[in-house]
Amino acid sequence: MRRSIVWFRNDLRLHDNEALVDAVLQNDEIIPVYIFDERVFKGKTCFGFPKTGRHRCRFIIESIKDLRKNLRKLKSDLIVRVGKPECIIPELARQFKTSYVYCNRERTREEVEVQDGLENNLWQIGQEVRYYRGKMLYYTADLPFPVSHTPDVFTHFRKEVEKIIPIRKPLELKWTKLATPVDAIDAGSIPNLKDFGWDTFNENPYGLIGGETEALKQVRYYLWETDLISTYKETRNEMLGRDYSSKFSAYLSQGCLSPKMVYNEIQRYEKDRTANKSTYWLIFELLWRDFFRFMAKKHGDKIFRRKGTRDESDPEHYDKPELFEKWKNGETGIPLIDANMRELNATGYMSNRGRQNVASFLVKDLKINWQLGAEYFESQLLDYDPCSNYGNWNYVAGVGSDPREDRYFNIASQARRYDPEAKYIRHWIKDLKDAPLELIHNPFANHKKSLHRDYNYYPPCIHIKRWA
Repeated sequence: MRRSIVWFRNDLRLHDNEALVDAVLQNDEIIPVYIFDERVFKGKTCFGFPKTGRHRCRFIIESIKDLRKNLRKLKSDLIVRVGKPECIIPELARQFKTSYVYCNRERTREEVEVQDGLENNLWQIGQEVRYYRGKMLYYTADLPFPVSHTPDVFTHFRKEVEKIIPIRKPLELKWTKLATPVDAIDAGSIPNLKDFGWDTFNENPYGLIGGETEALKQVRYYLWETDLISTYKETRNEMLGRDYSSKFSAYLSQGCLSPKMVYNEIQRYEKDRTANKSTYWLIFELLWRDFFRFMAKKHGDKIFRRKGTRDESDPEHYDKPELFEKWKNGETGIPLIDANMRELNATGYMSNRGRQNVASFLVKDLKINWQLGAEYFESQLLDYDPCSNYGNWNYVAGVGSDPREDRYFNIASQARRYDPEAKYIRHWIKDLKDAPLELIHNPFANHKKSLHRDYNYYPPCIHIKRWA
């Protein structure tokens, strides 16, 4: 009898899970395992932020509960532990005399160091890791170029793969004779928020609950129940509410949802209902995710370094702790920036339009080191993914894959264009509910009233002449 471990990482699903599918085909028994890595859930970033903030922590806990429930429906179970994966998994492998450890490969440094440690410890007991891919549309083997030659500009990448390389179909899990020796193993309890230093909280304004079950519900809702996908290109730059975007990103980041499955559903929707610019644009967003992942494979640690993937000379940007605290807490006195940061802190989420604005403001206006912003996003975002997060920050900071020089967002112009009636700003900043539009959209304007004096709002932390 062959028995192996399936180590779930950022692939918290049963559908289209390559490591799981292969393990089922090649073994008589599998032992599904998830490890809450203490360094990830209790550790700090380089600048001292919690590596996993409360919103993402809750989302992952919910996802693990759902994964265990779905495995138990198949007469299996999920073994849960807290600690270091490279130490715990070899101990399980030794105890239950397994043959292999199956898992999906990660590509960024901290995850690679864990993989390397696991490989070394397994080798000492005569076992090894079998790696698979889990978070991308494209297979590396299908690309028309080696990863080291991936184009550094997204448009060039898209043109080389989009109409040439087919997306493979999602894999089917054929769960037949397989079982987990559940009676012989202590499955372990799933930790709660307090175990990781967070108080329990009830706020969840977007109703995003972790797990594969909810992920598949969201796909059905956004495509088949509401047809919201058919207007995605028109609504994607909005900031207020739940339905202006798909809200797939958190599920994709934790692997509760397969990008190939999403692509396949969009293809089916286009065949059965309608195909337009909006349905294509959601596929376009999935291509961006792949592109940033290939950039991380190609450039390695450069995506985390100050000079980015382009090795650009470092502009005079500093840490500026007092200004950064104002940005982080939504207290800059710039309403659009503050509203977005307050939404992030309250929900773990922010629109793509909001992310571009707050990042540009931090880097281009406040002249603060972009790495501070990237690490704060790493801590707070519900949908954090290292490749996408740091790839996007490289992009905005001008040290990454952007063909345009000195990309800049005029925040006053952005507010007028994307929140013309200030509904979003007033929603997140209650003190401004009666403030005039001209002041909200340009707090530097020369009026008889001021947001600071007349509406109990923070004075602008900086004056930008080019916004006039």
